[in-house]
Amino acid sequence: MKIMAGIDASEISEKVLDLAIRHAKAFHGYLELVISMEKGDENDQEAIRKAEELLNDRKKKVETSGVVCNTHLLIRGLTPGEDLVRFAKENGIEEIIIGIRRKSKVGKLMFGSTAQHVILKAHCPVVTIQ
Repeated sequence: MKIMAGIDASEISEKVLDLAIRHAKAFHGYLELVISMEKGDENDQEAIRKAEELLNDRKKKVETSGVVCNTHLLIRGLTPGEDLVRFAKENGIEEIIIGIRRKSKVGKLMFGSTAQHVILKAHCPVVTIQ
C-alpha cells in the first residue's frame, strides 16, 4: 500500500508520522513523506534547507522502524492542500495521512484549510489525526 504522510515542523506531524508508520506496517506498505512549501520560492535556500533537514530526520525515524520511505519537497507555488492532493493523484497514493489543528467552532465552519481541502478533494481515503 502506498501511503502519503503530509508533514511539517509542528508537533502534530510527529503523531502523523507515528500513525503512518503503523499503517505501513499493518498494510505491508511504504511511505511517501511530503512537505509542501506554500509560498515556495526556489531561491529561498534557508527555508529549503530546513525543510530538507526535517524530511531527512523523519526519514531516518521511519527507516529505523523498518518501513521503506521516500521524501518529497514540493515547491510548486500551490497551497499545501492543492499540492498534497495533486501529488497523491500523480503518484497513485492509496491513503493520505495528515494532521489537523483544533479550531474554534467558527473556524471549523470556514473552508480553505489544508485538511479540509485534502478531505474534500482527494481521490483516496484520508486519515486525520489531532
